Amino acid sequence: MSPAKRKLRLGLPKGSLQATTQRLFAQAGYQLRIPERSYYPDIDDPEIECLLIRAQEMARYVEQGVLDLGITGLDWTLECKAKVKELADLRAAWPSYGPVRWVVAVKQNSKIRTPKDLQGKRIATEVVNLTRRYLKQHKVTAHVEFSWGATEVKPPLLADAIIDVTETGSSLRANNLRIIDTVLESTPRLIANRESVKDRWKQGKMERLLMMLKGAIEAIERVGLMMNVPKAKLDRVLKVLPALGTPTISTLADENWMAINTIVRECMVTELVPKLSSAGAKAIVEYPLNKIIE
Repeated sequence: MSPAKRKLRLGLPKGSLQATTQRLFAQAGYQLRIPERSYYPDIDDPEIECLLIRAQEMARYVEQGVLDLGITGLDWTLECKAKVKELADLRAAWPSYGPVRWVVAVKQNSKIRTPKDLQGKRIATEVVNLTRRYLKQHKVTAHVEFSWGATEVKPPLLADAIIDVTETGSSLRANNLRIIDTVLESTPRLIANRESVKDRWKQGKMERLLMMLKGAIEAIERVGLMMNVPKAKLDRVLKVLPALGTPTISTLADENWMAINTIVRECMVTELVPKLSSAGAKAIVEYPLNKIIE
């Protein structure tokens, strides 16, 4: 098959990661459309074929070679015990793309205080393999039951403890549960089939895709700033100005003025712009960024 006809088969996560993944690809420059009731998203790259799969199953299909690469949480890769190549941690300051924790939780009035207290107890969880590995690390024997959902409501009648996923802990607290330990912190990862990464064409395609995704993630919390500065006040402005890298400085038509272009964290703008103005900067313009390629 000639390179022009080859395709990279990409697994996209269905469920909690889906909307943010679609947004990430858009910021990276790809037009990704996920039709309702379809498991075959459209992407404006003829060399990529997409398939929508639940994150819980992604690593297994990547390991098998059904998919060349996919996006799923570290937790599900470990849960599947999948032998895959991790290409990148895709954590980002967007919903569902930040860290989540798998935690051990019990009722507030439970006598279970430490992992050792789980000895002989019933534990409900969606991550049976992760739970068994955790118990083995603590040299504890317990009865682990797979939970089909609504895990947080099972203690104390259906389970003595649970191992469940949380971002803030609010759902656990709402169900009168207390966290006693963290089993794993997980973030979205880009994973690849081990044989696919040995294929020169597929490897090159993966590297280019990853470059664009990482560039989009780098830009998420940053904005660009442009401003004009009198040459006499340039040093004062530069002392105020933090930057992702060295600011770009150029001379304007009026040689008494300089133009500065730089990148800063968006959260700093409201405090930074007044300081820049006081230092002598004029015509300050903030603009959004889609990608930062380092």
